Amino acid sequence: MGYRGPLPKTAVDRVNTCVGSLRTSPRWGKLVRRHLTQVTYTGRRSGRTFTTPVGYRRAGNVVTIGVRLPDAKSWWRNFTGEGGPLSLELDDTGRTGHATARRDEKGRVTVTVRLDETA
Repeated sequence: MGYRGPLPKTAVDRVNTCVGSLRTSPRWGKLVRRHLTQVTYTGRRSGRTFTTPVGYRRAGNVVTIGVRLPDAKSWWRNFTGEGGPLSLELDDTGRTGHATARRDEKGRVTVTVRLDETA
């Protein structure tokens, strides 16, 4: 059984700040950006825009995000059912796509993003 309950906001903010610093670092940025990106989305209920760092895997125009500690996080719930739009920073550019979240029988959550075609 994984962690249940909200994560402490100050700890999460510190980790996200450190990850953001690593992504923009001249020394480590290129390596870190191969595995971590920033997702930006609009909350379904609040209508507010959020940005959070996530780990990802990419295969062509499909990006897969494995959500760690899904019961302690809520961002992925914006993409259940029919899913919704979001943007990611990939290859130093912003990309948009449609994300869909799925929880498997073991409780693991995966968000699959189908990237929009670039013009």
